[in-house]
Amino acid sequence: MKSWTRPVVPQLPGRASVPRLFDSATRALREATPSGTATLYVCGITPYDATHIGHANTYLAFDTLVRLWTDGGFEVRYAQNVTDVDDPLLERATATGVDWRTLAAEQIELFRGDMESLRIIPPNDYVAVTDVITPVAEAVDRLLEADIAYRVDDDVYFDNAAAASVAWTLGDESGFDRATMLALSAERGGDPERPGKRDALDPMLWLSERDGEPSWPSVVGAGRPGWHIECSVIAQRYLDTPITVQGGGSDLVFPHHEFSAGHAAALTGHRLADSYVHAGMVAYDGEKMSKSLGNLVLVSQLTADGVDPRAIRLALLDRHYRADWEWTRVQLTEAECRLATWETWAADSSDRADATLLEALRSALADDLDTPTAVAAVDAHVASGARATQTDLDAIDALLGVRL
Repeated sequence: MKSWTRPVVPQLPGRASVPRLFDSATRALREATPSGTATLYVCGITPYDATHIGHANTYLAFDTLVRLWTDGGFEVRYAQNVTDVDDPLLERATATGVDWRTLAAEQIELFRGDMESLRIIPPNDYVAVTDVITPVAEAVDRLLEADIAYRVDDDVYFDNAAAASVAWTLGDESGFDRATMLALSAERGGDPERPGKRDALDPMLWLSERDGEPSWPSVVGAGRPGWHIECSVIAQRYLDTPITVQGGGSDLVFPHHEFSAGHAAALTGHRLADSYVHAGMVAYDGEKMSKSLGNLVLVSQLTADGVDPRAIRLALLDRHYRADWEWTRVQLTEAECRLATWETWAADSSDRADATLLEALRSALADDLDTPTAVAAVDAHVASGARATQTDLDAIDALLGVRL
C-alpha cells in the first residue's frame, strides 16, 4: 500500500549522537543503538476518524527519531500498519451507512494528506492488515500446532502461560500487575469475562466468521485476525527482529504491545524489540482526545481553516513526546507567533559558518527526543541577535522538520 510523499531533508555537516530513549519495558533511558540498520515499527491508525492531534503527536515523535537516526548516519527501515478491518471501523461504517472498505479508504487518504502537510517522513513499508491475512493465519496455525494457542468455539486464543519463556513472560513489556491488566483488557478490546478461556487475560488471535462481518478463508478457518497478532506478524515480515524500537501511544502499552511482543517471542524464540517507546496522550476539553469520546481536534480541519501546518508542528514540538498534556488554542497561537518570529529572522541570513545551533539541537534531541529544549534553543539563538546561517536553517529543517 502506498504511503505519502517523503519530504526533502537537508544533509547536515557532522553526525548526531545515538539517541537515549525512555524504554517502557525497563522504565529507564537506553541508547537506541541500531545493529546495522535502524529499524522502527510504529502502530498505525484504525481508519475511521483520522487524523486528530493525538495521532499527529505520536507520529511526530517517531518522525523526530527517524530524523535523528538519519542525521547520525544510519540507514533507517521503518514499517507501519493500518488496521483496516476491526470492530471500531465496522461499527462506524454501520452507524453511518457507509461500506467499511469505502470508509477505510477515505480515512487512509485523509491521513496521508495530513502526514504530508506536517512533513512527517513516511514509513518504508505501509501495510494494510487486509494485505497480510494469509501470513497472520499461518502464524496462528503455527501457534496452535505448538499448543501455545487454543480454540474457544471456533475462535483462537493465545495461551500466555504456555508462551512464557526467557524471551517473554506476561508483564515483561508493561510491568503492570494482574489487576491492572484485567481492567485494561476489559477497557481496550479484550474479553476477560469470556467462559472457556484458559486465562482471562489470554487475547484473541483469530476471530471466526460472524454473520454480516468481513471474513477470509484460511488454514485456521474463515475469519479475521485479532488485533495484536497483526502488528506482530507485520513487524516480523518487514523488519529484522528484534527491531531497534517498537513505538506507539502510551495507551498501547497494554494489552497491545505486551501481547504483540508475546506473539513474536512465541513465533521466533527471541524478543520483538530492543526498546519500547511510547508517546503521551493529548487531552481536549478535560479528557483524553479519542475517537470514541468524539473530542477531536482534526489536523485537516485546522489546515482547512488556514492554519499553517508548520505552526501545528511547532505546537506539538513544544511538548515533550512522553508528556500527557491538553491541547488549547493558546498553544497554537503561541506556535503561530513563534513561526512568524523565526520566519523574520530567517529572511536575513548570512553565509558565515556556525554550527552552534546545530549542535544545540543535536544535543537536546539525543536526550530522549527533548524537542521543547530544542525549540527553546532556536528561540534563544534568534533572540541573541545572531544572523541566521544556511546551516541554522538546514538544521531546523532536517531535525525539527520546519522549513523556513
